Parts: sequence; C-alpha cells; structure tokens
Amino acid sequence: MSSKFGGLLGLVILALDIWAILSVIKSSASLGVKLVWIVLIVILPVLGLIIWVLFGPRGSLKS
Repeated sequence: MSSKFGGLLGLVILALDIWAILSVIKSSASLGVKLVWIVLIVILPVLGLIIWVLFGPRGSLKS
C-alpha cells in the first residue's frame, strides 16, 4: 500500500513541477532568471518547488 502512496505522491510532485516550470516560462523575468529557476526545479523537485512558491517569478493567469 505504501508503494502506491509513494507513486501517487511522485505524480503529484511531477504535476506541480510541470505547472511551476510553465509558470516560470510565462513570467516576465529575463531568460537567464527563467533558466536558473527551471534548472532549480528540475534538479531539486520538491525543494525547488517550495523555493519557487516562496520567491519565484509567476506567470500571468491570462494566456
């Protein structure tokens, strides 16, 4: 049962990381800043996501 929970948690983290990366791409930050954020989120999925939520650039909700 715990392996199913771990797999579900992994999928949730993956979905949140993808959402964060897309939000960084849509933000008005410079290309260098965007690359740093994306690398941070990819290398440290959980910690990078938490740091991005606290300090990262956000894209506009309007597409």
